[in-house]
Amino acid sequence: MRPGQRARVRPRGRGIANISIESSVMKTEHHPPRFSVASAVFNVLDPIPFGFFVGTLIFDVIYAKTANVLWLKSAAWLVSIGLVFAIIPQLINLWRVWFQKNRVRTTGHTVNFWFNVAGIVAALVNAFVHSRDAYAVIPDAVWLSVATVLALGIGRIILAGTHVTFKEYGHGQA
Repeated sequence: MRPGQRARVRPRGRGIANISIESSVMKTEHHPPRFSVASAVFNVLDPIPFGFFVGTLIFDVIYAKTANVLWLKSAAWLVSIGLVFAIIPQLINLWRVWFQKNRVRTTGHTVNFWFNVAGIVAALVNAFVHSRDAYAVIPDAVWLSVATVLALGIGRIILAGTHVTFKEYGHGQA
């Protein structure tokens, strides 16, 4: 028998057994959620704040290295615009995770929701930090930008993991 195969014994009469070897193969199945306008709007708008927050992190690191105030002011704009774009998808996510009756709530969606909330709170505090004097911003702005990007990134990775399921097939069933 080779790896990935299993023996199956079927009784055949008195004391005689028919042994067959079946190969088990792992296949992935993707079950997309039902279409709705809210899901479409969420899927379009959800990645946008992440890009703004990554830009904020990059600009904060550049400001920490160069001390050019232009980078700090640009980072303040990016974090503010990212927060504006984060409101609509998270309100949709709030509805989808907690209030929608005919939707099955998975652990991945719930964990993604809480990571997004943590990331948005860190971004809000980061926006307040960016409103201070230029020399008082670093290192707080960099750490808050890192926390925001990590929280949103981990939430997206967990959410991506909930969309793939594995099903085992025997030989001839694929």
